[in-house]
Amino acid sequence: MKAITIWQPWATLIVQSAKPYEFRGWRPPRSLIGQRIAIHAGARPIRRDEVQVLLLQLQDSLRYGQPCLRAPLALPVLELALRNPKAGALPLSHVLCSAVLGEPRRGDECAAEFGENAGNDSDREGTFNWGWPLSDIEPFLPPIQARGAQGLWDWMP
Repeated sequence: MKAITIWQPWATLIVQSAKPYEFRGWRPPRSLIGQRIAIHAGARPIRRDEVQVLLLQLQDSLRYGQPCLRAPLALPVLELALRNPKAGALPLSHVLCSAVLGEPRRGDECAAEFGENAGNDSDREGTFNWGWPLSDIEPFLPPIQARGAQGLWDWMP
């Protein structure tokens, strides 16, 4: 199965169906569309400032812009990450779930679903070109420890 590594809290937001798109600067290979991929939480520690920005955006989207997140599902995850960023509240270096990868869409098309003031759900430049729809989320309980890699990589459950 192909896997993709995503930093926390975004990986857990996918598990919770709060993040319907994974944004990348590149399209996924056509052969993966309609296929199940693994969602891996990277080893990078949670950055408190990033979580605070997402919380501000969700709580006051008129002032700060709406990230492409489902606020009612995202807020509890972000609050947990903010309370315990170093205490292991969200797993790192684990495969958290699998999801079916849908037909990619331009980032601005994805944002239109969230309102006219919507945009990227992270501050990383160049990642908002393509939204990869993720559906039929199947969490792994418990998550499975694994080393990740950049880009798409092969994972054996």
